[in-house]
Amino acid sequence: MVKFRYQNFPAIERTPSSPAALQYRLTELLYNSTTCKCKVDSVNPNTGEYRIVLQGTLDYWDESDTTNNP
Repeated sequence: MVKFRYQNFPAIERTPSSPAALQYRLTELLYNSTTCKCKVDSVNPNTGEYRIVLQGTLDYWDESDTTNNP
């Protein structure tokens, strides 16, 4: 698993995104977090639309180390 970098956050916000691409980025983010939690903010039973909020802390690594950069 590659390290999630701070520069990867804009890739999560790109729309439209396929569910597979979003799952990959979120998995990277979660695996590289020391803590994380999820809150279901809203669900619309009529339309199926939902909103979730993820909050966590990324594990620290030296951003100046270029040997592990993707």
